[in-house]
Amino acid sequence: MASCWWRWRRGCSWRQAARSPGPGSLGRAGLSGLRAAAATAAARAQMSYFNLVKSLTSAFPNMYSISRFHHVTPAVCCCSRTRSGEKYTDPFNLGWRDLKGLYEDIRKELFISTTELKDMCEYYFDGKGKAFRPIIVVLMARACNIHHNNSRNVQASQRAIALIAEMIHTASLVHDDVIDDASSRRGKHTVNKIWGEKKAVLAGDLILSAASVALARIGNTTVVSILTQVIEDLVRGEFLQLGSKENENERFAHYLEKTFKKTASLIANSCKAVSVLGCPDPVVHEIAYQYGKNVGLAFQLIDDVLDFTSCSDRMGKPTSADLKLGLATGPVLFACQQFPEMNAMIMRRFSSPGDVDRARQYVLQGPKGSGRRKLCELEREHLKHSSAPHYRISKSDGVQQTTYLAQRYCREAVREISKLRPSPERDALIQLSEIVLTREK
Repeated sequence: MASCWWRWRRGCSWRQAARSPGPGSLGRAGLSGLRAAAATAAARAQMSYFNLVKSLTSAFPNMYSISRFHHVTPAVCCCSRTRSGEKYTDPFNLGWRDLKGLYEDIRKELFISTTELKDMCEYYFDGKGKAFRPIIVVLMARACNIHHNNSRNVQASQRAIALIAEMIHTASLVHDDVIDDASSRRGKHTVNKIWGEKKAVLAGDLILSAASVALARIGNTTVVSILTQVIEDLVRGEFLQLGSKENENERFAHYLEKTFKKTASLIANSCKAVSVLGCPDPVVHEIAYQYGKNVGLAFQLIDDVLDFTSCSDRMGKPTSADLKLGLATGPVLFACQQFPEMNAMIMRRFSSPGDVDRARQYVLQGPKGSGRRKLCELEREHLKHSSAPHYRISKSDGVQQTTYLAQRYCREAVREISKLRPSPERDALIQLSEIVLTREK
């Protein structure tokens, strides 16, 4: 892979380190040959790194240490051009043609006679959300239908999965806000702050029960089994978030498993559900699942980055919220490699006075002192075992390494979805993987 310049959108730049010229001079042919050899070696080095990420993505084995990801390797952006040869269409515009009346239909599912309970349940279905999950679901449905029999219609049952996914997601938000004692969500007060925690829990339960009724109405036992797994994963993910691991390797695997269960499982299984409804081929079901899983993991990793780099007004909720809740997310775990003194803060869940501010500074300030020395050792070790072009990190490692890992997951998502027959919807899903990386809220 040819060496490329990559500038991260938030100002954290990757720049190629200076190299000393070799003795003597080379002719044009000799220089060309060296460049070709370097490109081949770089491609091999990056592929081995990619395989490592892929293996961790699929199994979360404890044998892999977070330090394995702590390489100073150039980032690789996802493909941003459509592959079907058709004119590029915005994924959200393309998806919304099947989602007209989405929130009205959800409110019909939530038909409730009690005014207060009705207001609580409909509070987040105001049309101001991103509808990221329903968009992915209907695009995946069309992509799988076209792949199977060139059908360009979305079945009513497939569209119902989009509604159900949004309802399950919203119910989980209501419950999460109670657990986290959150005060704002999407730029307004949370349900628990307006109506109280007890009523908020009941509202979340009612949304979930309405989603279950809609799911049962589809009448496909395989699909019911797939989506009930999501509900189990949400509960197990919340329990994982309440705990922590002392061992460094186990801590990162714990974080990724929690991220999958709380965020990626819903996207992965919703994509799989619509593929089951539209195509009998198990290979297609796995492609849909793997795409959703990898995009979901990347989505949450970027969300964890934005908790450090974005502002409250843009996010619609307080930043540094994870630290205040005692959670060590990707940026913290990567920064801990440079600053081992963060381990004690992680184990006490940032509960001592000043822990949150100190941890935030460690993540954002960039390597200094002993941290800088440790990074240099990592750089030297990387150079010793790799022929890839050497890049030096100029800003905070925790943020950059988390972003880089998200890029790897998106690259895997693109690789999976590219196995389907070319279509505007397939290309829109490829575009969505890049939107996940570049979003600001």
